Amino acid sequence: MDKHDGRATARPRAVATRGGGDPWYDEPDSDWGEWRGPGVRAAAVPAPAVPSERSAAGVYLEVQRSAAFQEVRRRYRRFVVPAVVLFFAWYVAYVVTATTAPGLMAQPVAGVVNVAMVAGLGQFASTFLLTWLYARHARLRRDRAALELRWDTQEMTRGLVGDARVNGTAHGEGGQR
Repeated sequence: MDKHDGRATARPRAVATRGGGDPWYDEPDSDWGEWRGPGVRAAAVPAPAVPSERSAAGVYLEVQRSAAFQEVRRRYRRFVVPAVVLFFAWYVAYVVTATTAPGLMAQPVAGVVNVAMVAGLGQFASTFLLTWLYARHARLRRDRAALELRWDTQEMTRGLVGDARVNGTAHGEGGQR
């Protein structure tokens, strides 16, 4: 066995380059769309396939069109749209009042605490309240239906044939590596 002192053990690999040995001008990994010479073009990028109903994409489209999925989205919108409108209105009212009515905001409430401080702390309190209400609404109104949709989708994609990838894992791997 040869003994080495750790220096000069790595050999530079031979790289086929177009730029006459320039390492910054290596060949790309993919040939798609690259010129092969004057007037000769490599194969173009293939067009994306239209998902069939038995593909993973077809299953997801089918679930997205289902009444159960639409109900989950409807419940989400019914909470989020009014909550965003109310919260934004409350924030804008605070900012507008602070800039247009500084005398009102400077009115003392208790000792050195004035209306502006109470309203500012109210902004923080309303943020935490809205977060709690959203989490509660999701838990009570959407999570169970969304979980059922997820299980149904996984069951539908489990039966697909081929090496199609679903949820980042190939069929048969079961999500474990």
